[in-house]
Amino acid sequence: MPDSAVPPRAFLGVTASVLGRTWRERCADAVTQGHAAAMVQAHGLPDLLARVLAGRGVRPDQAQAYLRPRLRDLLPDPDSLVDMSLAAKRIARAVRRGEIVAVFGDYDVDGAASAALLAGYLRGLGVPARIHIPDRITEGYGPNVAAVRGLAAEGATLLVCVDCGTSGHGPLEEAEKLGLDVLVLDHHAAPEILPPVRALVNPNRLDDLSGLGHLCAAGVVFLTLVAVNRLLRQEGFFGGGLSEPTLTDALDLVALATVADVVPLTGLNRAFVVQGLAVMRARGRTGLAALLDAASLDGPPEAWHLGYLLGPRINAGGRIGDASLGARLLTTDDPIEAVRVAAELDRLNRERQIIEAQAVADAEAAMDRLLGLDPDRPVLVAGSADWHPGVVGLIAARLKERFGRPAFAFALRPDGTATGSGRSVPGADLGRAVRLCVEAGLAAKGGGHAMAAGVTLTGTDLSRFEARLTECLGAAVAQARALDALLVDASLSAGGATAETVRLIGAAGPFGQGAPDPVFALPNHRIVDAGVVGTGHVRARLRSRDGQTIGAISFRSAQSPLGLAILNGIGRECHLAGTLSCDRWRGVERAQLRICDLAPSDRAE
Repeated sequence: MPDSAVPPRAFLGVTASVLGRTWRERCADAVTQGHAAAMVQAHGLPDLLARVLAGRGVRPDQAQAYLRPRLRDLLPDPDSLVDMSLAAKRIARAVRRGEIVAVFGDYDVDGAASAALLAGYLRGLGVPARIHIPDRITEGYGPNVAAVRGLAAEGATLLVCVDCGTSGHGPLEEAEKLGLDVLVLDHHAAPEILPPVRALVNPNRLDDLSGLGHLCAAGVVFLTLVAVNRLLRQEGFFGGGLSEPTLTDALDLVALATVADVVPLTGLNRAFVVQGLAVMRARGRTGLAALLDAASLDGPPEAWHLGYLLGPRINAGGRIGDASLGARLLTTDDPIEAVRVAAELDRLNRERQIIEAQAVADAEAAMDRLLGLDPDRPVLVAGSADWHPGVVGLIAARLKERFGRPAFAFALRPDGTATGSGRSVPGADLGRAVRLCVEAGLAAKGGGHAMAAGVTLTGTDLSRFEARLTECLGAAVAQARALDALLVDASLSAGGATAETVRLIGAAGPFGQGAPDPVFALPNHRIVDAGVVGTGHVRARLRSRDGQTIGAISFRSAQSPLGLAILNGIGRECHLAGTLSCDRWRGVERAQLRICDLAPSDRAE
């Protein structure tokens, strides 16, 4: 058998962890190992950091630029996007004339940040900008006729849809009839036939060759503002007491949206997040500073804080409360208002967690029964009249995490419709599958991207929708599950997993979609103690054979196979795998392992 046909060896010999996965070394092939060695020799990088970089596809000649991503090196010409020139000219005209501009956003973090970006820029130049964020339940996703008519009645002459609108044919046709010029700044997957608007800037429209499809909507809006700013500068608009806006001051919003919308942290997006975090740490945005305080974040914000602490709080308004709260928080300059809105979002987030916990428990129990009868089912579709429409995306995410396959969760409504949200696994394009369902008449409306999508069904019979998803995604899911393995970057011991180690590997960040967190294996460590804390988290202490210890946690796993294995493994030695973070307590930093898998150790006593 040729070497290329020999499957890679299981890392630490783990072929079936408690989660049923094989462990593989991320840097197993000769090319990647060679790149890591070259980075050590040519750039003097520590071996561990070099392995992390090489494992994320970084070549030796790219290492220094990757570690220090600069916006000026990575920012493309905005006009490389189709329709950008048209959009920039129309916005610039609105600025010069002082028109009333209506900004229509989405009710998630990306939508709120995009709306705040555009409205903040316009208001800074004295342009009256109205923000409308639709109510998830009464209006649904994207522009709607009633809202469009209301904005026109308020005197708006330009309507800019951000993070939505690519599929908004009917409402945007109505806007044009009412005399509104319409622009769309979006990133969602686009249909072949686009709505009749003045300009539709979306790197994922079929005729766009910019190569910027990895941007979130806030990234697209930022590039639009770069184009508008350039145009106004060329026209001599600035001066006479009117200063040119410093666009980099708004990168905190772009970073927040980029992380929260789970777009790939590669290329330009890495620069957005790195430089946006630097802006956020200065706490210059009143609303974000208040939200950081509400989240009890006592240290400088890091990339994961945006996705796990700030994002959920901003989203909570759109899920179960007032959808406009997020955009209001991100645009206010009033410290008292900021504290009030941040506190309300924090309260709604706690309420959301309670609602979500019960719904997830019900959904997981239903899927356990279903998979007991059909364990190879490639797609999971669940629905209930008891589920709040604002948490179906979270339910889908938990099902996807628990069962390792695409999942859709639906809130069934009394009027016979069903509102659903889905999450996918790498390799299975959920957005495309949903578009095919809409085209086939199986869904009233829907859209999204490869990893997440939303849909509205006119009937509560989910079986036809599930059958179509299975037809579209079955082969891709089967391949993804066959190749599923935990990729481990390196082995460490408790003594080697220090706060300094966390800072060292953090230089290769930010980590997220497209640039996964480094996973480290701790071989032959004993679980000294373990217990359930918080809302179903499992906290543990691990000890290596040389007596060094490290704290560890497994989130939301108390009733899962992983959590139960930790709780039942007290006193036993095993292999553990996870990501490293710093746990700060009373001013002291200690490394902590976030456990993502566990396997028995052959050397266990």
